[in-house]
Amino acid sequence: MMSAPAGANTLTAAEKADGWTLAWDGKTLDGWLAVKSGCKAPPEKGWVIKDGTLTMRPVNGIANGKWFPLPPEDQKLGGGGDIVTAKKYRDFAFKFDFRLTESANSGVKYFYDENLNKGTCEEYQILENGHPDSDKGKDGNRKSASLYDIIPANADSILKGPGEWNSGMIVAKGAHVEHWLNGVKVLEYDRGTPAFKAAVKASKYADWGIDAAGKPQDWGEIPEGRILLQDHSDSTVSFCNLKVKEL
Repeated sequence: MMSAPAGANTLTAAEKADGWTLAWDGKTLDGWLAVKSGCKAPPEKGWVIKDGTLTMRPVNGIANGKWFPLPPEDQKLGGGGDIVTAKKYRDFAFKFDFRLTESANSGVKYFYDENLNKGTCEEYQILENGHPDSDKGKDGNRKSASLYDIIPANADSILKGPGEWNSGMIVAKGAHVEHWLNGVKVLEYDRGTPAFKAAVKASKYADWGIDAAGKPQDWGEIPEGRILLQDHSDSTVSFCNLKVKEL
């Protein structure tokens, strides 16, 4: 496993001038909340901060495409669940470095609201292709950098392998959203358009649009929400250099 990049979790003078701030300080979980707490407190376990990286601890493993429970002593250390920013964002750019292990699965979700759409939202998929989910979905829309289960990124040739650091970025302004991987824009879409609605209708989220009162609403069109790092429970993925800029 490669160590965190030199200068990780700091801002350059150019980034500061351009309005970037650190979404994670590299040392604590200040500003991050556990979904399991109702987004009210940091996770009590499951997320490890070491040498400038933030890493989830799994409770299950994968071998030959099948899941198996880890030993009880390991399970006790995992299970922290997803974590989210305390702050909600509307127009933003979010940069993040991630390091995969074999068969790992995670994601960066955005426009998350715990009270809407059954707690689901758009997801920048993070996946090592040895994970069983890699071959599911349609046209590769569950592979890395895709809008999970909705729009494929076709970024296999850009994704670096297990143990190496990848750089992702999500840019959302108004209805327009972009996914970037290792400096390359791999997909873009506009929320609320007929094409977007059709893609959602063809996905697992077709009937998941629910407002706070439990009434149907259009999925994937919430104007603002939290940014979420996914704990998939069966994977080890590390993050660093989490940076955000409001647009």
